[in-house]
Amino acid sequence: MKIVIASGNKDKIAEIKSIFKESDFTFLTLDDFSDCPEVIEDGNNLFENALKKAKEISEFTGLPAISDDTGLEVDALDGRPGVYSARYAGENATYSDNVDKLLSEMNGIPAQQRTARFRTVCVFFNGENIVHAEGKVEGQIITERRGDKGFGYDPVFYIEEQDKTFAELDKDEKNEISHRGKALKNLHELLKNKYLKNIEDNLT
Repeated sequence: MKIVIASGNKDKIAEIKSIFKESDFTFLTLDDFSDCPEVIEDGNNLFENALKKAKEISEFTGLPAISDDTGLEVDALDGRPGVYSARYAGENATYSDNVDKLLSEMNGIPAQQRTARFRTVCVFFNGENIVHAEGKVEGQIITERRGDKGFGYDPVFYIEEQDKTFAELDKDEKNEISHRGKALKNLHELLKNKYLKNIEDNLT
């Protein structure tokens, strides 16, 4: 089965391909199509954004699409940045810009109040079926960056059980416990077990 990854984020694409490396799916990216539309992520929550991306790219390409939206929810910031995580410091913000803003807003907040979680919603859409799954991981926002792997907020998201930030974990370690890894594994199981026959029928 060919599936289009409805994202232009190369780091995210690499994670998705890595997590699904044992599957029978063949993944295409937006680079495999000319003039793909830019999907405006204006949903009120992660599911709405992920569904909008999967639907628009599936309708454009004529193929099933998979998309996700991820938010970092910080308790001391009333759940921010949440759905705005990728553009927390502005529409053209870099990973570093977003981390800088987060650390600035949390300046002076004690360790026991720096709890946070990453939450991911993944959506599969094939023109008829909508399949979605979620994943989350609990952690803590530390006061300075640690590690040089990963992307986004990974250098400041600390996992107590590993005594490491996401940016200190190698790819396989991160995929095993991460929010996106859990969501994609849950989605994969749904596609295999509950919807696979119906999906295959629609594609033949």
